[in-house]
Amino acid sequence: MMTVPERSALLTDLYQLTMAYGYWKAGMHEQEASFNLFFRTPPFEGGYAIAAGLPDVMEWLEGFRFEREDLAYLQSLKGNNGQPLFSPGFLQYLGELTFTGDLLAVAEGTVVFPHEPILRVQAPLIQAQLIETGLLTLVNFPTLVATKASRVCKAAQGDAVLEFGLRRAQGVNGGLTASRSAYLGGCAATSNVIAGQRFGIPVKGTHAHSWVMSFSTEDEAFETYADAMPHNCTFLVDTYDTIDGVKKAIEMGLKLKEKGHEMVGIRLDSGDLLSLSIEARRLMDAAGLESAAIVASNDLDEHSIHRLKASGARINVWGVGTKLATAYDQPALGGVYKLSALKSEDKSWDYKLKLSNDQIKVSNPGLLQVLRYTREGEMIGDLIYHEPLGHTAEKISSFYGASVALEGAEAEVLLKPVIQQGHRIIRLPELEASKQLVADQLAILPEKYQRFIGAASYPVGLDPQLAQMKQDLIKKFQGQTV
Repeated sequence: MMTVPERSALLTDLYQLTMAYGYWKAGMHEQEASFNLFFRTPPFEGGYAIAAGLPDVMEWLEGFRFEREDLAYLQSLKGNNGQPLFSPGFLQYLGELTFTGDLLAVAEGTVVFPHEPILRVQAPLIQAQLIETGLLTLVNFPTLVATKASRVCKAAQGDAVLEFGLRRAQGVNGGLTASRSAYLGGCAATSNVIAGQRFGIPVKGTHAHSWVMSFSTEDEAFETYADAMPHNCTFLVDTYDTIDGVKKAIEMGLKLKEKGHEMVGIRLDSGDLLSLSIEARRLMDAAGLESAAIVASNDLDEHSIHRLKASGARINVWGVGTKLATAYDQPALGGVYKLSALKSEDKSWDYKLKLSNDQIKVSNPGLLQVLRYTREGEMIGDLIYHEPLGHTAEKISSFYGASVALEGAEAEVLLKPVIQQGHRIIRLPELEASKQLVADQLAILPEKYQRFIGAASYPVGLDPQLAQMKQDLIKKFQGQTV
C-alpha cells in the first residue's frame, strides 16, 4: 500500500505537461526514450545513501492514468492569452494514456552512490517525461530518511532506536513515508500507529508529560499508569525533577516486581542526558532493577548520540523524532532525472547528455547499467557502463580521482527489470527483507565511507567505452544549449 494516497497522473509539475503537449504536437511523443534517476552528492556530508521508495514507484506507475476529474481540471487551465492551455485532442490523448514502458531499479535497501542510476526508465518520450516529478517525489524523501536512519542506528551501536517523528513530520504523508523509511534504515519501532497498521512496523510508546500533570502528584500518576498497564511501564521522569522522578519510578518498579511484573524502564527527555543517565542507572541497579532500560529523547541525531555513547552515557534505547523524520540537517536529497537516449526515426539510438560549466552537472549518456564490485566480502567500487557496448574496464577510474584495480573482484549487476511494458514482473521483498538488505550492505561497506564527518568518496566511475562516448558527445554538443 502506498505511503501516499494520491495515485493520479497529476502528481507532476505543469512544465511536464507543457513539454508533453509540445512533444505531442511535434509528433515526437511515441519516440522511445531512456531516462535515469540519480543524485550528485551524498546526503548529510556522508559517503552513501540508502535507496528507498521503490514499492510506491511501482504502484504509482501501474496505476498511472488521467481520470475524468483530472482532465476536467486541465481543460480549465488557461494560457497567457486567456485561451485553453491544452487542446481537446491532447486531453483526449491523455485520457487514454497509461504507462507502457520498462523500469529497471536497484533493490530497495541498496547502498547507492553519486551519479549511478537508482532507476532507469525506458518508455515513449511523453510517458517518460510525464512521470519525472512523481518518481523524484517518491524516491528523494524516502531515500533521505532511510539514509539518516542508518546513520542514527550506526551511532547507537546496536541499541534500539525508536522513530518518534510523526508530530513534527512534513504533513501526514510525510510522516507515513518517514516512519516506513526510518524502519527500513534500521530503526526498531515507531510511535506512528497508522504506520504500524499499514506496514507492519512495531509500535512503541507509554505516556507523556501531560499524563503526569493530570494528577496531583507524580507518585499518583505513576501508580495509576502502572495499574492500567502493568506490562508497559516506561515512566517519563523529568516532568518536575528528574532524579526525584527516577526515585519515584524505582518505587513503582519495586511494587510492580512484588506483583510479578517488570518495569520496562524510564525515559529521559531533557537536561544533561549523560549525567542523568549515569545517576539513574546507579539508582536502578542499586534497587535491583538492572533489567530496566533507560530511554532517551530530546532532539537527538547521530552526532549527539555518538557523543553521548563516547562519553559513557548509560542509555539503552534512543527515541529520535524531529531530526530523523524531517531529515533536519538536509531537507532534500537533490535527486535528478535526466534524458540519456532517444530513438530516432530509423530506430537507432541517439545518445544525449546535459552540458554544464559545473562538471558535477554534466550527465552521462547511454542505456546505463551499474556493476558493483566486491573483493573478499568487501565493496570496492561501482562501474557505470553503456549496455550495448558492455564493459571492458580492468580498473575503476573514480570521478574523484582514485583508481581501483578489479583483478580478482566479483561483480553484481545492480539495475534489475521490475516493470516491463507497464506491468510488474517481480514480486518485491517484504519490508523486513529490505531492512535486512540495508544491514547486509552496510556490513560490507568499508568504515571510511560511513564516517559521520569526513567520509571518504566511494569509487564510482565510467567504463572506458562509455567515458569515450561521453567525451565524443561533449565535443559534438560543445557550444550548443542542451
